[in-house]
Amino acid sequence: MPHVLINGARLWFDVRGAGKPLLLHHGYTASRVNWMPVAERLQDRYQIILMECRGTGDSEHTDDGYSLAQYARDVVGLLDHLDLPKVTYAGHSMGGGIGYLLGLDHAERLEQLILMAPIPADGTGEVDPQLREERRQLRRAGDRAGLLARYQAMRFRPEVETDAWLESRVEHVLGVSDGHYEDGATTMHELQVGDRLADLATPTLMIAGAVDGLLTANLLDFLKLPNASLEVLSRAGHEVAIHEPDAVSKAIASFMEHGAVTASTLMAQLESKSA
Repeated sequence: MPHVLINGARLWFDVRGAGKPLLLHHGYTASRVNWMPVAERLQDRYQIILMECRGTGDSEHTDDGYSLAQYARDVVGLLDHLDLPKVTYAGHSMGGGIGYLLGLDHAERLEQLILMAPIPADGTGEVDPQLREERRQLRRAGDRAGLLARYQAMRFRPEVETDAWLESRVEHVLGVSDGHYEDGATTMHELQVGDRLADLATPTLMIAGAVDGLLTANLLDFLKLPNASLEVLSRAGHEVAIHEPDAVSKAIASFMEHGAVTASTLMAQLESKSA
């Protein structure tokens, strides 16, 4: 698999398929694996670009640079390396936070924007900060059994969240760099762009899981976006692409073809035909 030096970090990426470019970015403590079911379903229609941010997966564990702003600059750096002036960017969870910054600060590099169960635009909005602290302590202790038990307790789709899948999640959580794990959490909490969402004009698709603790925050952020469509999947939690890969792939393909369709765009269409 290829690597490239971007902004001082040796980052892993992969390009597969042909067509309109679609970059898939993972979430906090995740990797390309969390997007892979969707990538495999769409690579026959689009040029799929997968990447892993510094400190995760097969990318370099750097000494610094663990902030949403730097992660966004790294995305832009990869686009420069691939000689892509524009791309449709899809970010899951923390990757959605990166997507907000790309849409607000690097809009000229985006054709469209997809936010899948994104972190809230004003901090992470965690349902249970105590649970996160427990996981933090378990990770620090290298307690695989304890981490696995926490993931198993939250499982509701055992047909896809198999023991093997959950064990791989634990291994990945343990494998990310300390800098990413600690500073990545801090930078998500510090995200404060809710009052800027009205300026995010890039056509946007928000995909949310009805069983996700971030659903309410996702809906509130969606209402602030001026040019966005919404897809809520009833049998999906936070791992939307794992729980419902067919539905996510279908929603993305429809959005790639038709863009954001809203009540406002339909009214404008009606008025243009009536003129």
